[in-house]
Amino acid sequence: MAMQEKKPVSTLIEENTSYLREVLAVDKSFDVIQLDVEYAERKMGLFMVDGFVKDDIMHYLMKILSGLDPEQLQEDTLQKLLKTYIPYIEIEQVDDLNQVVDLVLAGPTALVVDGVDKVIMIDARTYPVRGPQEPDIERVVRGSRDGYVETIVFNTALTRRRVRDPSLRMEYMQVGRRSKTDIVVSYIEDIADPDLVHRIKDALSKIDTDGLPMGEKTLEEFISGRHWNPYPMVRYTERPDTAAAHLYEGHIIIMVDGSPSVMITPTTFWHHLQHAEEYRNKPSVGAYLRFVRFIAVWCSIFLLPLYYLFTIHPALLPDSLSYIGVNESGEVPLFLQFLMIEVGIDILRMAAIHTPSSLATALGLVAALMIGQVAVEVGLLVNEVILYLAIAAIGTFSTPSYEMSLANRLVRIFLLIMTSLWGVYGFVIGVFLWLMMLSRMKSFDIPYMWPFIPFNFRAFRDVFLRSPMPLKNRRPRFLHPKDPDR
Repeated sequence: MAMQEKKPVSTLIEENTSYLREVLAVDKSFDVIQLDVEYAERKMGLFMVDGFVKDDIMHYLMKILSGLDPEQLQEDTLQKLLKTYIPYIEIEQVDDLNQVVDLVLAGPTALVVDGVDKVIMIDARTYPVRGPQEPDIERVVRGSRDGYVETIVFNTALTRRRVRDPSLRMEYMQVGRRSKTDIVVSYIEDIADPDLVHRIKDALSKIDTDGLPMGEKTLEEFISGRHWNPYPMVRYTERPDTAAAHLYEGHIIIMVDGSPSVMITPTTFWHHLQHAEEYRNKPSVGAYLRFVRFIAVWCSIFLLPLYYLFTIHPALLPDSLSYIGVNESGEVPLFLQFLMIEVGIDILRMAAIHTPSSLATALGLVAALMIGQVAVEVGLLVNEVILYLAIAAIGTFSTPSYEMSLANRLVRIFLLIMTSLWGVYGFVIGVFLWLMMLSRMKSFDIPYMWPFIPFNFRAFRDVFLRSPMPLKNRRPRFLHPKDPDR
């Protein structure tokens, strides 16, 4: 990103306040405040953004400054203000007016003092923020109920609460020429692979854009590549305990200010099929839940293409399964029925998102009557199509990762199209192309299908079975951790 030209701070307060007033557009923006004051017979100026400043703290500091005598600021004015007369924790000095502008727009208050060639930045800011509530899409029966929020400082605190390791690093960066979006790269230095940390930070530093309007999702598209590949290269989570568990494994967490989700990097295909609920139960129960979840995910991908294949080629089925298929195909071709109801389910999902909660029940009743009973009665759909698509939809909703569920839905439609065009050959070729795509994918040079490809038996066992925690005494090998043993 291009660096701004430095604008040195002058000892004349008129020059400094005039420049800041012009660049911050105090006359044009009602929420940018310039307050000209005089303490200890010395002119001073305060620049701040209304709504970002804690009024009680600023009132307390101004009250202390108003009680100063001129003799107290005669010599070494800057150091006396910083170390004695402004009793606050987060305070610093800046010698660049352009940097002062960026900081004021981020929330801190600028104090300009006549005769001092530095600007004092007082970080007495606050942001509108909601409470750390349990995430909607990562609920658990037992476990913590706090979740990440839109303020990055709160998110770092929620993470440190669970990782009290002195080697936990929270490295601050800014991305976006205009937005100046705050980003934190978090990792445990004694565990994480230094090369991986350097690669991720280098990718972040090379981002050249005006801003990140969609937060972490825009950031992912810049650092992960493979823009037209539907599968997620990073895992999102709103649970601090999930993020902490991945930090202990050697992963790297990226937090973006304004977003309640953090990114876990790097990840494999199987990371998106894990859920905290599996680790909140006994190992045998957790292994059962994971097995059921895998069945649901495979149904969401393969059930409809296989059903369609057996319907158009009933000879593939043994006599004991001859009931699979449709007795009456209806007025609309079977393939079009699948596409219509796939699109209908997505329309219903989008309608549910935009429907107020008070009307959600009514929407469900309308959808059930229109898509279900009426559609069958008029011959638009057949009962079997609705049944199998409902099972596939349940499998989609059972996928822990929302991004993974959407990608699997596209794969399901792709396999349906291939099967409708070329039958058995189309289905086999479609599955082969899908596996080849996944096998060739990498997340920050980490194979996406590890430990299936390349094969690692120990890790492969841990993927399909929820192993007891005392037996998981080694960190994932693909992360190349500095400390491989737990």
